[in-house]
Amino acid sequence: MATETYKRIKRNRLKRKRRERLIKFIVLGVLCVFILGITINRLTDKTNKSEETTKRQEETTKKVSATVEEKDSESNVDKEEIENNIPAVIRPVKSEAYEKITSENVRCPYTILVDVNNHEVIAGKRYDKKIFPASMTKVMTLIVAVEHINDLDDTFEMTAEIIDPLYREEASLAGFAPGELVTAKDMLYGLILPSGADAAVGLAMLVSGSEEKFVDLMNEKCEELGLTNTHFMNTSGLYHDEHYTTPLEMAMIMEYAMQNELCAEILSTYQYTTNKSPQNPEGLLLTSTMFSRMYGNEVDTVTIKAGKTGYVGEAGSCLVSYAERGNDKYIAVSAKASGRWHVVFDAFELYGNYIPNPPGYTKE
Repeated sequence: MATETYKRIKRNRLKRKRRERLIKFIVLGVLCVFILGITINRLTDKTNKSEETTKRQEETTKKVSATVEEKDSESNVDKEEIENNIPAVIRPVKSEAYEKITSENVRCPYTILVDVNNHEVIAGKRYDKKIFPASMTKVMTLIVAVEHINDLDDTFEMTAEIIDPLYREEASLAGFAPGELVTAKDMLYGLILPSGADAAVGLAMLVSGSEEKFVDLMNEKCEELGLTNTHFMNTSGLYHDEHYTTPLEMAMIMEYAMQNELCAEILSTYQYTTNKSPQNPEGLLLTSTMFSRMYGNEVDTVTIKAGKTGYVGEAGSCLVSYAERGNDKYIAVSAKASGRWHVVFDAFELYGNYIPNPPGYTKE
């Protein structure tokens, strides 16, 4: 009797263990299916989002290209006439009153002062020699972007793939965040004021789909402007041995930029706040790297209206600036300075002591 009872208890225990084991397997299976479902949904959402982002960026790029093609196809003017409508940039020649700069008050080894109205070089040293332009490059990036973007409200999604390499190379950044939808207008200001390399690459992707294709447009613009000693390898001015210009041709690029109303406005701005976004709820306050070091009215009778700084180790500090005195217009370029403030004080020296004084002017 005891033996049968023991056997029955043992059988019940075995049945209970089998049921518990079966329940565990069922629960574990359901849990696995649940986790798998969540993973698949997340991957699907991520893929869909990536596809939507890529599609949106492709559509924007097509929209920009289509606008350019539409303008070309709708125009009844032949190519030669279109080119004749482009504001002329005449290569400046050495003035008869040219001064070779030897003063120690101008510290940069490469400098030029151009009389824009008369297309003359009125002062300089080594102004036709090759220099590395650093972020002065972004003036050409600005020109090409402005000439190819039809709608300033077009947006581009900034990515970590753009930002991370630039951060590792210690490039200056505007501060746009991965995943942030940035308007073309905000990127244009982010390009020039804080000298944002993230904005430079974003604009290139928006216009051309890649930085390499955009750089091709920059070099085509060089040919159009008659620049024979300028070549670009990137949009931001990061050092490359084949990325170069001269003070003379950098002045020509600046002159061309100032003929474009939007380019001139951006290059002349002290501060600008970008649109609000989830990543930057208050927007980004962008400040000009040049106007944070000067007011522009430091030189008697002359107002420095616009400019762009630059710096990489191989290039030293550099600055291209645009100034006016009445109806007279001037551009100064200084490069390879050992100190970041040297280019600012060199600009004051060039505008203050190498521009011919107006009739009847006496310095106090």
